Amino acid sequence: MTLQQLQQIITIADSNSMNEAAKKLFISQPNLSQVVKDVEQSIGTTIFIRSNRGIKLTPEGIEFIGYARQVVEQYALLEKKYIGKETKKIFSVSTQHYSFAVKAFVETVKLVGMENFEYAIHETRTHTVIDNVKNFKSEIGVLYLSDFNKNVLTKIFSENGLKFKELFTCDTYVYMWNGHPLAGKSAISMEELKGYPCLAFEQGSSNSFYFAEEMKSTDEYIKLIRADDRATMLNLMVGLNGYTLCSGIISEELNGTDYVAIPLVAEENEKMHIGYIKHKAAKLSDLGEIYIQELLKIGKNNL
Repeated sequence: MTLQQLQQIITIADSNSMNEAAKKLFISQPNLSQVVKDVEQSIGTTIFIRSNRGIKLTPEGIEFIGYARQVVEQYALLEKKYIGKETKKIFSVSTQHYSFAVKAFVETVKLVGMENFEYAIHETRTHTVIDNVKNFKSEIGVLYLSDFNKNVLTKIFSENGLKFKELFTCDTYVYMWNGHPLAGKSAISMEELKGYPCLAFEQGSSNSFYFAEEMKSTDEYIKLIRADDRATMLNLMVGLNGYTLCSGIISEELNGTDYVAIPLVAEENEKMHIGYIKHKAAKLSDLGEIYIQELLKIGKNNL
């Protein structure tokens, strides 16, 4: 199985048509069909189901394509850096939906400058944060552990050659629009929140309670809305008086002053252990060290 074959298989999957893929690849359809046959034989798995209406991936094929994309993407990075003689160093961070993580990234870029570096930040789902660090797409992944998810996530980190380093510990806060009926309270209970929509970040196919970005993910909610991005979450807070449960560390510079973080009542409060993951064998780059210091600075100023 060659890199070219993997690229061809991915093109077929993206095209949902053998004929269309053959046109894009500038090869004959019989030759492309032979590529599929050779790859399927070599891995002992059927990748595509063929019918009069075209082709579709089998469940095993979906998994195979996921791994194939990783291989092709990693090769592209190697080619860009070493064959293409790339001169700029790359610094990439993946994070759960935290405005403070974005703020630390902004400060890092300001300190270091953009002339000699190429930057990337991925504000994304928990599973993707882990995958991005595991596959070297990002040097650092920012997320949290709690008493509930610690054992499961620590096991996943270990299985993938990753290490979690805690930066700071914080209480659970209720994050909402400052025009919310409960926004003036000094502390809020879960009972008081029952009549309002709880907002949670969608975790896709990895929608396990352990991957939830919000505390108390196993509670029963009468009203629950899932969203994919932070901007939508903020809009739902204003439009529907929604709320979410978070660390309380927010960036007014990025989110504005229209939102407040109010402590959950003491007897219902649980600790969030904010930290980052990295490869066990990898040493943090100079930019990585600067970014971590910016995270610590934000944590110190807000706790």
